[in-house]
Amino acid sequence: MVFDIWKQIKAKSFAPIYLLYGTEPYLINETKQLLINNVLSEEEGDFNLSSYDLEETSIDTALEDAETFPFMGERRLIFLHNPIFLTSEKSKAKQEHNLAKLEAYINEPASYSVVVFSSSAEKLDDRKKITKQLKKTAAVLEAKKLNEGELKAWIRERAALNGVQIDEPAVELILTLAGANLFILTNEIDKLALYASETKRIDEQMAEKMVSRSLEQNIFSLVDKIVHRKIEDALRIYYDLLKQNEEPIKILSVITGQFRLIYQVKELARRGYGQQQIAGYLKIHPFRVKLAAGQAQLFGDEELASIISLLADSDYQMKTGGMNKTMLIEMFLFRLQSQALRKNL
Repeated sequence: MVFDIWKQIKAKSFAPIYLLYGTEPYLINETKQLLINNVLSEEEGDFNLSSYDLEETSIDTALEDAETFPFMGERRLIFLHNPIFLTSEKSKAKQEHNLAKLEAYINEPASYSVVVFSSSAEKLDDRKKITKQLKKTAAVLEAKKLNEGELKAWIRERAALNGVQIDEPAVELILTLAGANLFILTNEIDKLALYASETKRIDEQMAEKMVSRSLEQNIFSLVDKIVHRKIEDALRIYYDLLKQNEEPIKILSVITGQFRLIYQVKELARRGYGQQQIAGYLKIHPFRVKLAAGQAQLFGDEELASIISLLADSDYQMKTGGMNKTMLIEMFLFRLQSQALRKNL
């Protein structure tokens, strides 16, 4: 749905009213920017772009602006932020809103204005008459966190918008390396599309070469090497992180967080929770749960508890100055190697 709306905006086919809501700020911000870039020219923006916080300003004032003819241009673009009256939240607005006037405007919007309601609320109150009316009339974008399938579709669509094709293994690798943050994913795909401007195709090798690794993703790779008992590879990644001036205490913190997540996912799965339920319970992205669930299968309960104990000990020594911070993570990795060797004897 989001790409349909974006394509219409780029084609200069504007709805008179937009309703943007949800907890994924990238989708809302990108839609706003597309509207600014396409509804108005740079010169028109000085005269015909308005923004109102509906907790500070009444809807009457905003609608008067929407009903005012544009100055030196064809259209007005008006953003209305924090429409609490569309949600079940208790309003903290300093102004009373004349919703009857808003209802009348929704039924007959000004042909020369584009009015955009923007809310960070996860849900709107569909029991309210004004919410029902707005959802029925406006172009609606629900900016929700994307699941794994939607993230893959996002990568494909973003590549297509850039005029390139992307191989499925490259989609998988980009998601693993860049994570689920849409700001980061978009930057990486746009960068790859520019790199692939001649071939018009992004393959796995190109993604491996070009996609930037965040600290978390580098440490995910490090943990993945640890999980598979590839300690030499883990050490190589660790030394690369040190060359990038990453602090050992930060690296240890992220490693500990990943192993704690593996333990939590394993325990919740044992209790019968599905991956979506686990994601909701832990308040993390489902894709992270999927990756942790795969890693959890490679550890027994006692082994995981032992690793978490080793990490806790390393953390204590790092914070109390018991040993060189750089060496503490090396020692942790060597202890894991010894543990794996004893297990295989």
